[in-house]
Amino acid sequence: MLNQTVIVGRLARNPEVTKLEDGKRVSNITLAVPRSYKNEKGEYETDFITCELWNGVAINTAEYCKQGDILGVKGRIKTDSYENESGEKVYKTSIVAEKVTFLSSKYKESETDNDMEV
Repeated sequence: MLNQTVIVGRLARNPEVTKLEDGKRVSNITLAVPRSYKNEKGEYETDFITCELWNGVAINTAEYCKQGDILGVKGRIKTDSYENESGEKVYKTSIVAEKVTFLSSKYKESETDNDMEV
């Protein structure tokens, strides 16, 4: 079996890092990924994909990347579920990043570490 995905998109908002009780750090970023085809109205639609970044990858991405920057994310797909206030089961799918590549940044390339791995 194989659970691996690669996406390239623009950061929908600035990354923020949260420190958890166990000392780990996490950042949930959203990448805007346009579809390669037009819908029935002749417009390109965009998917907004949530990615979990952990520890060093989360910290470096928050430090060097801003909204609008282009990132490549390699990771695995994860689906969580929970019950909402109405008692209905809700599913949330995201990508847990193993590697993040900074493809376009507002900073000079010489100032950034272009490839970050878990």
